Formats: sequence, structure tokens, C-alpha cells
Amino acid sequence: MMTGVVNAALEASLRLSVEDTHGQVHEVEVILDTGFNGFLPLSSTVIGTLGLPWLYRQQGQLADGNLRVLDVFAASILWDGQRRTVEVEALDAQPLIGMALMRGYELRVHVQPGGVVTIAAVP
Repeated sequence: MMTGVVNAALEASLRLSVEDTHGQVHEVEVILDTGFNGFLPLSSTVIGTLGLPWLYRQQGQLADGNLRVLDVFAASILWDGQRRTVEVEALDAQPLIGMALMRGYELRVHVQPGGVVTIAAVP
């Protein structure tokens, strides 16, 4: 089980551990976004700092409806105590956790500033 907190803007957030190419772990504050069906978008600056390997380009639809070509990278993250390799979209916006990453998990949010966010595997 993973836990986070609801911030003052009523966004469910948590800290995610992401490894760079040297195996060092970096903590990234991410917002949970149930409207995003991908894994994990990160800024090109963070991707560059981590040295993530490029995989391919794809077209993606942003929340405002605009289409954009996005570079996709591979990242190793710590998810529910296990190392997991996921796709990271280069997007210069707030880092998010999308529904593809939460697949097979239950999300519970106590919606108030400081409220508890839990993500737990569904047995």
C-alpha cells in the first residue's frame, strides 16, 4: 500500500521514487489524475536529469483537447515496494500518475486539505 496526501488545491498527491541511469533514487511529487490514461508524464528537465532512455514518439491528446507529439522514455520506479519499468511521456507540466499505472489498484481519497490518499493492490 502507498499513501499520500490531499494538498491545499484539493489534489491527491504522493511522492514517487524514480531511478536515474546510475541507480540513484529521486523523489518526485506527483498528482493522481484519473482523467489521464497513461502512466507517468514528467518534464523534459526531469527526464534529462534522470538520463532516461528514449523509446519512441506518439501522438497524445492533452487535457485541453489539443493533440501533441510526445517523446516517450523508459523509467524504473518503486511502486508498492516493487521495482517496475514504466513509460514516461515528456510533458512540461505537473508530474502525474495516470490510470495505466494504477491499474489493478484501489484508490481511496479523503477529500479535504491534508486528507489521506491510499493506493492499495486489489487482491
